[in-house]
Amino acid sequence: MKLFMKLSLSSLACALALILAGCSEQPSATAKKEEKVEPVTGQTALFRIYQVARTWAPDAQVVTMKRIHLTDVPAVRGDAGAWEVLLFSPTKSSQRTFTYSVIESEGNLHQGVFPGLEESASAASAKAFLIGAAKIDSDAAYKTALAHAEEYNKKNPKQTISFELSRTEVSQNPVWRVIWGESAGTSGESVLVDATSGDYLKTLH
Repeated sequence: MKLFMKLSLSSLACALALILAGCSEQPSATAKKEEKVEPVTGQTALFRIYQVARTWAPDAQVVTMKRIHLTDVPAVRGDAGAWEVLLFSPTKSSQRTFTYSVIESEGNLHQGVFPGLEESASAASAKAFLIGAAKIDSDAAYKTALAHAEEYNKKNPKQTISFELSRTEVSQNPVWRVIWGESAGTSGESVLVDATSGDYLKTLH
């Protein structure tokens, strides 16, 4: 009888231990909080794209770069959830569009670096520049532009900020165009910032 009681008490203790262990288990992987997605600066996206693009063309040069707006990624002025870059290869006499996105999205936009189709091009050579010339990042360009668009920004505090990087007639260096609006064509104001020196160049209305 004593042996039976000892066995019963032992079994009960084991059962309680198992119940307590089950209660203290960590939540399953499906219950874990989703990782927060953050936008990136233009220079970050450009360097990541360039690393992949070099396997296509080691001499790849930048023609244009622009921000892609994603509603599923937090809006941070100076950053973006996705960027699109047009590159030109002198040896191939061809160009190719690459995108970098922090998430999968509509419009054939994929997470990470995604290359488009290669196209024949020669006119792009006149506007192409070496990636090393883009020394000023988009967030720094925005701060410079904001200092010269304070009045307009105060009147439009929630305006979408767009970015375009290219060579223009105002400078031999590549230029950031910081745009208050969805595009340069519909913008009420935009500011040009030298992407090599960081200097303010011009305000366009």
